[in-house]
Amino acid sequence: MRLLDWVSQQPLDLGKEASPMPERYVLARWPHGPQQRIYSPSTVVEDYFTAGQEYAVDEFVNRCREALRIASDRVQAAYGFPCSNAARSLALVERNAARYPAGEVTVEGIEA
Repeated sequence: MRLLDWVSQQPLDLGKEASPMPERYVLARWPHGPQQRIYSPSTVVEDYFTAGQEYAVDEFVNRCREALRIASDRVQAAYGFPCSNAARSLALVERNAARYPAGEVTVEGIEA
């Protein structure tokens, strides 16, 4: 038996039972700017944002930092590594905050 055939027949043990993360998307409208769809691998964003609510740009960014850190930590606990998509979402939020620093960000909704 070839080694590759033998390896492919072995059970895969990831150490923990994998379960899908409950993804959410925060739909945000930047002041005088575009809409952004912000990915989170966790429902924790529902604790930080409310549809129809407006947040000062700095407050919005701080809430994103905290919520996405918690969400990434949950991925770390479940799978053993942090969520790179949550980090990417935060980087895009911070980039938009630099472009639209004044005014308020409106949360237009949260999608599953």
